[in-house]
Amino acid sequence: MRPNTMKKKLAAGEPTFGLSIMIPSPQTVEMAGGLGFDWVLIDCEHGTITLESVELMVMAAEASGVTPIVRPRSNAAHDILQVMDRGAAGVQVPHVTNGRDALAAMEAVKFHPMGRRSLAAGTRASGYGFRGSAGAFVEEANRETLVCVQLEDEAAIRNVDEILGVAGIDVFFIGPSDLSQAMGYPGNPKAPPVAQAIESTLAKIVAAGKTPGMPATTDAVGTALARGVRYIYTHLPTLLGTAAAAYLKAAKG
Repeated sequence: MRPNTMKKKLAAGEPTFGLSIMIPSPQTVEMAGGLGFDWVLIDCEHGTITLESVELMVMAAEASGVTPIVRPRSNAAHDILQVMDRGAAGVQVPHVTNGRDALAAMEAVKFHPMGRRSLAAGTRASGYGFRGSAGAFVEEANRETLVCVQLEDEAAIRNVDEILGVAGIDVFFIGPSDLSQAMGYPGNPKAPPVAQAIESTLAKIVAAGKTPGMPATTDAVGTALARGVRYIYTHLPTLLGTAAAAYLKAAKG
């Protein structure tokens, strides 16, 4: 696999900006690269993206210079393995609620001695076996792959300290939509109990010297950066909606 420039930026404390895509479209991935995004989130949990489309979208990302991160269908090791073998540079694993979940996610991404990822000859991730030895691929993959865990359940907020203690995780992502629902305020992450949970969890992530992640719209990205968030994305429909509103306002005077 290629050097993960996004991971290097995050390790240096630099912000990175992504675009979340839920539809099977390599062309949209190409456009994200041309628009200047650092990475794309290929969302298999909520979208209609199949494994075949994941592979094509990863290819498009590599060709256009944008880092392909995939959200697998679930936090199951098999689902993580499937997208990693397609060539994903990393995963954003949903519904990680405790240290055991976090460790399992990391081990599903990494090969021995770091993890338990299944090693097969001839996968796309390994260059189909035509690019160096299997040992070299394992070493490279363990170094370059990115692991992001999603904290989006009340249990994850309660257990954040033990999750933060798991080695090998690059990003701790707070999912405001599911968290708001889990706390009884569906769709309202600004509800005081949810906002307080987000704020306290962000503070713990930053205090631990780790990298926090969150989605952010145009009007919220500055606040996210000020709170220490370095892994930030916006959704494709949100981006299109904002641009369309500005265009139509100008067009209609």
